[in-house]
Amino acid sequence: MFKELRDDFLVRLASVMDEVFYDSNYTIITEGQEGRSMYIVVSGRVSVHIGGQEVAQLKEDECFGEMSVFDAEPRSASVTTLEPCACLVLTQQQLYDAIDETPGIAVNVIRLLSRRIRELNQDLNQVKQQLTQPSPFPQTRPQWYRPLPFPPSEPLARSGS
Repeated sequence: MFKELRDDFLVRLASVMDEVFYDSNYTIITEGQEGRSMYIVVSGRVSVHIGGQEVAQLKEDECFGEMSVFDAEPRSASVTTLEPCACLVLTQQQLYDAIDETPGIAVNVIRLLSRRIRELNQDLNQVKQQLTQPSPFPQTRPQWYRPLPFPPSEPLARSGS
């Protein structure tokens, strides 16, 4: 997101961000909770998961939490560390101030969000294709198959009577 920015601006931006360290298996963001910060992975890896299902793994120089910074909606996913991690934390106000100073950040954020939407669209299309493919199991029953009547016309025999 910040790759195309001048080094002097990056140094200034990094100076206002907090670096936070997390142990392995620590939940940084919880799905459904309010959030006003985004995170940039400095070292380590994190798992992004929705309802217990992993949707992505992020590593150094990748960010998460950016959607809630812009739309003030609850977090759409949880993020848990897979190993010890260091992250830079950028609050909503810090990001807005940075965009005011360097509008190129907004363009980079839009690119990031667009890329993620494209990836989600590709995933959705793959699932749709899987659901519309014919089943490998026969849809017709063999000629010898006859369903049993229910309820049975005769009482079932009891064993041992």
